[in-house]
Amino acid sequence: MHTYIPRGVCSRQIDVELDGDTIKSVQFTGGCDGNLKAISKLVAGQNVDDIVAMMEGHTCGRRSTSCVDQMTKAIREAQAKAAEEA
Repeated sequence: MHTYIPRGVCSRQIDVELDGDTIKSVQFTGGCDGNLKAISKLVAGQNVDDIVAMMEGHTCGRRSTSCVDQMTKAIREAQAKAAEEA
């Protein structure tokens, strides 16, 4: 499990678990509870590159980022950490 501290959004923490290039699970602490639980269910079992391509750069209101955009950063960070450990 990789823990990421998001910046510029309401969620306070994003925990990511990967299985190779597949997202095993994503859990958000804080933020819009119902929406983020749904996002977590939708991305589970999906390919990292597909999800990042789809979600990266999304904004929330006038913010330059969103919880989903921050999730893509968390996923990439988890992927890089796993590659270093391999």
